[in-house]
Amino acid sequence: MKLEHVAIWTRNLEAMRAFYETFFSGESNAKYHNTTTGLESYFLRFESGARLELLYKSDIPENRNDTLQQQHLGLIHLAFEVESREAVESKARQLAQAGFPILRGPRVTGDGYYEFESHDPEQNRLEVSYRLP
Repeated sequence: MKLEHVAIWTRNLEAMRAFYETFFSGESNAKYHNTTTGLESYFLRFESGARLELLYKSDIPENRNDTLQQQHLGLIHLAFEVESREAVESKARQLAQAGFPILRGPRVTGDGYYEFESHDPEQNRLEVSYRLP
């Protein structure tokens, strides 16, 4: 069994699509728009086969969780695996240069990864990691 996709409600569908295409090489389908319900969405496919669904609907309320400073029950981050320590550092530099703060790392974790944490344009936490040999 594999995890097929994760879905995120978003305020700015186009900005989020562009972010995941630009920084994580996601390939987007054509926008789906249900004119009856007002739902708009994209599916982005990644090299591994995993997909991310981005959804927008004007009546979805704001998330009240503090996703940057505190941890809460439920989904806490999306993790992307890269092929080397250098790729972790390169992605951290790329995101930082684009204005996305590095929240923690790059660092070696106790469970054998080299990783850093950042966030996307809507402050969903992201983790970029490499499993150490």
